[in-house]
Amino acid sequence: MHDRRQVVFSATALAAAAAAAAASAQTAKPAMKGKAAASAPLTAEGTSKFTQLGKIRVHYNEAGSGPVIVMLHGSGAGASGWSNFYKNIGPLSQNHRVLAVDQLGYGGTGHYDGISNTTENNARMVRDLLDALKIDKASIVGNSMGGASALNFGIDYPDRAHRLVFMGTATGSQDALLTPTPTEGQKALRAAGQTPTVENLRRLFDVMVYDSSFVTDELLQSRVQAAIATRRPASFSPSVPLQRDLMRELDKCTAKTLLIHGTHDRVVPLEASLRLTQRMPDAQMHIYSKAGHWCQYERADEFNRLVADFVDH
Repeated sequence: MHDRRQVVFSATALAAAAAAAAASAQTAKPAMKGKAAASAPLTAEGTSKFTQLGKIRVHYNEAGSGPVIVMLHGSGAGASGWSNFYKNIGPLSQNHRVLAVDQLGYGGTGHYDGISNTTENNARMVRDLLDALKIDKASIVGNSMGGASALNFGIDYPDRAHRLVFMGTATGSQDALLTPTPTEGQKALRAAGQTPTVENLRRLFDVMVYDSSFVTDELLQSRVQAAIATRRPASFSPSVPLQRDLMRELDKCTAKTLLIHGTHDRVVPLEASLRLTQRMPDAQMHIYSKAGHWCQYERADEFNRLVADFVDH
């Protein structure tokens, strides 16, 4: 079988990001169908669910019905499934069952003694969640660390992965040959994780996106509070590996894969996705200009259409 690889470049201008409220007050607006308004906006509280998986009580936000899309957030102080994907859950849930999962050490899932926050453990947790919900296959969408967890899932459980979508994903190998590491964004992530202050969170947002004008004091305070609630500085120690070297196992990942990257990503270099596209069995890549590490936020409408079409075909 011949590998299929495609690179798509998008030069559409980035619209100014809408002001974000605190995570608890953010709403996910469903897509409009025709001229009629869709159902009322989704909320974090209204979609919140828990499932017990052995000693782990996993938290996730669920909406919609149909083919399943699991969304895995990135790392960073105060991160969660809802805070990472609240602009995507509503539109994608119009024709899909969406599960935005809090990974180990984050959000409502939290920490568990003896279970480290590795992408391998996160992938296993997703498999166990699918088992508990009696879901045979799902498309896994992951941002940054969540993308690495999604890749780990595709490698370890290839028969359970329908489609894979990665945004700004590192692989555990040397992702940057041309970019000095640790990157500016990686330094900001570590600083905010070790010391979650408003100043460190503001710096983190500044490097995460191309245009950080949407950041408000209310948003920063909510992320600081969420970070303190789940804080475990050891998770951000250089001595704690987040994943094994997945580049050595890419041939095991047989699911059709879409890689999405922003040209102004200051966390994970663009070349990381280029390397994955080159080496994965069935991969294509979409690049957004004037976008940073959160393409799902900065280009939400385009991202939602792109992902929905990809997982359905």
